[in-house]
Amino acid sequence: MPVLSSVKPPPVVDRLLAEPARKMLIGGEWVEARSGKTFEVVDPTTARVIATVPEADRADVDAAVGAARAALDGPWSRLLPHERQALILRLADLVEEHGEEIAALETLNQGKLLAVAETVEVEMAADYLRYMAGWATKLEGSTLQLSPRMTEGVGYHAFTRPEPVGVVACIVPWNFPHLMAVWKVAPALATGCTAVLKPAEQTPLTALKFAALVEEAGFPPGVVNVVTGHGEPTGAALVKHKGIDKIAFTGSTAVGKRIGVEAMKNMTRVSLELGGKSPVLVLDDIDPEFIGPAMLGGLFFNSGQQCVAGSRLYAPARRFDEIVEKVAYYADFLKVGSPFDPNVQLGPVVSQVQRDRILEYIESGRADGAEVVLGGGVIEGDGYFVEPTILANTSHDMRVVREEIFGPVLVAMPYRDLDDLVEKANDTEYGLAASIWSQNLSRVLELIPRIRAGTVWVNTHGVLDANMPFGGFKQSGIGREHGRAAIDHYTETKSVCIAY
Repeated sequence: MPVLSSVKPPPVVDRLLAEPARKMLIGGEWVEARSGKTFEVVDPTTARVIATVPEADRADVDAAVGAARAALDGPWSRLLPHERQALILRLADLVEEHGEEIAALETLNQGKLLAVAETVEVEMAADYLRYMAGWATKLEGSTLQLSPRMTEGVGYHAFTRPEPVGVVACIVPWNFPHLMAVWKVAPALATGCTAVLKPAEQTPLTALKFAALVEEAGFPPGVVNVVTGHGEPTGAALVKHKGIDKIAFTGSTAVGKRIGVEAMKNMTRVSLELGGKSPVLVLDDIDPEFIGPAMLGGLFFNSGQQCVAGSRLYAPARRFDEIVEKVAYYADFLKVGSPFDPNVQLGPVVSQVQRDRILEYIESGRADGAEVVLGGGVIEGDGYFVEPTILANTSHDMRVVREEIFGPVLVAMPYRDLDDLVEKANDTEYGLAASIWSQNLSRVLELIPRIRAGTVWVNTHGVLDANMPFGGFKQSGIGREHGRAAIDHYTETKSVCIAY
């Protein structure tokens, strides 16, 4: 079993920790909460407090929404598309220029490996900004041919035009804080919307850094505002605010449902990217030596704290023990410890609350009769470390199989034939993603349309791209992120009819 590793963080961390108490960006001004309230931010690797940030309430949210509305109706609306594009491209450049700080902040605050923060939170975020910047100059409507039975001799010219939906509430989770903020804010900016960004209370630091880069890039005041706080009162005030035209949310299905209900009270547009319990479908032609290490990234990436984690493994009954044994063999080599250590493959989970939640799920699996093939406990230390865990002898009536754990826990089950495999893969309230592992193209193509999931990967797991729509079936959400599909969620279609 892995041994906890420790390493001294790079010098940039000391500089970041020495910064004064953080403030929020509202209407181009750096402000404290009007109530004066703050809350503490913790490093999950050491369990120590690393910063204090404002606890926004309704008054702060009112100010942020008001600033966003003023910017929407003011200077931002008068910019030409290529001017919006130039600002977003400048922001992408700044993300790269400040990449060392962003990556270090994310590793310090969220606990993800530094290499992952550099690749995902910096490089992918910069690429995403550049992709969305291109859409600013490519929005288009349609010319329509009408045939109404109206007054003879009257002609009609009709067309559609996309217009910004308005002020967008961008509410992001704690697993990929900076990237998720960019996923929400970038399409809003490209389409001419303004934004109020609310990061998760566990991981607010890179959102505030992002706000500083927005300011440095030269965006008009109020185009992007950042408020920090908990779900109550900050998030609730934002979701219920009548000045919000659209909510873009990523998080749990339970919270997403509550947001959806509140949004409908004001007829607020909403897109929800929610939970997942993604199946990994291994067919009988796959070599266990291949699937063993391949599974590690699909599940244990970011310590299993990913909505698309391949957390349900289905292997053919006749090869089940062999495949599970091979996955466990490779997982046992994972080194756990400081995410600043380049030799570590598994960092901490984000908080003590999350660690305790994961352990409770593991214990419930044990109580229901699951076999702990690997792990199953914590790794002693100051931070919030959970052993990579594999459970066998599981079934679909167990919570560990049915519910999203959001941690480094894999449940493994055998199947008899393809019909049995499809039935088990779809036997879930979720439908975010799935992966199929086989070299048999005919069987892969047969399975793809039968799997109820928004993304199906083949011989890989977890690949996302700015140009590939991403979202879920069933209770994994409403709407899509990325590509043209995302742009459509940030615009309203206006029809125009002219008589002549």
